[in-house]
Amino acid sequence: MESPDTPANRPMSSESPSIFELVPGKLVADRYAITRHRRHNELAYFFETEDRESGDRRELIYFPATLFEEAGQIDEFIAGCEPWKAIASSHVVRTREVIRCSDDSVILVTDYAEGPSLRERLSEHGRMEAPGAIRLGLELLEGVVAIHEAGGVHGDIKPQTIYLGSETEEEAHACLVDGGITPGLWHAKQLGDSTALIGTPVYAPVEQFGGEAPDVQSDIYNVATVLFELVTGEMPWAGTNFLVIFQAKLDKGRPSMRARAPEVEVDPELEAVIVRGLLADRRDRYATSAEFLDALRSVGKA
Repeated sequence: MESPDTPANRPMSSESPSIFELVPGKLVADRYAITRHRRHNELAYFFETEDRESGDRRELIYFPATLFEEAGQIDEFIAGCEPWKAIASSHVVRTREVIRCSDDSVILVTDYAEGPSLRERLSEHGRMEAPGAIRLGLELLEGVVAIHEAGGVHGDIKPQTIYLGSETEEEAHACLVDGGITPGLWHAKQLGDSTALIGTPVYAPVEQFGGEAPDVQSDIYNVATVLFELVTGEMPWAGTNFLVIFQAKLDKGRPSMRARAPEVEVDPELEAVIVRGLLADRRDRYATSAEFLDALRSVGKA
């Protein structure tokens, strides 16, 4: 017998709000009061809300019905979002509810991750010194390990999806947002070879450029790219367009921090730990995120 909490039995929202109705004061699903529009991307709109039942602040993510071509895609996407409700880590924002609206738009309600994002922090303050970068990297990888142990994949780890909770480096606390959305849409829409890339090109491994689904290896590569940028203030590869970046990622050589940021002194052991996650051949990277975490933890103790 099917559980009442499965996507097929989950009640639809009593309403189907359009994006134009999601304004401050709007009550969604008779529970979540919109406070403000927070951000958006090409896939979804993100709103800060107040949970009228618990009093907690939440983030409401609205996926318009036009994102999906048919009902099966919606069911598949919702099924992929449901397991994220069970991931309990202080470094991963938790999904609280998945709602399919009567017009086939989909709403995710998650815990609220305090800002700023790592992207905002890098834009304002630049690179981070090694001790702070290692601490943040350990927190980030602890979150990724929790995701992978639960059978999930984040799919698009980058500075924009890492929130820090504080403006100060001493109090920063890495928390991943938007987990599962990218692989969820990849599988729901059965993209396969019909797309060049799902994810963010500069943070994605070369295999994703050929249409492979986000997986454990792509998360490892994402994290290594973020750490390279965090330590040096530069990306591992020069290039400002899709083709140049792709060609650079094909290089079998190891990205060099000295070549990309000659003015920055980096412990060779730390560089080696990070760069291993960036190798072109996925077989040469860490086999698991837990292995990556152990390697970073060992250099952090040195």
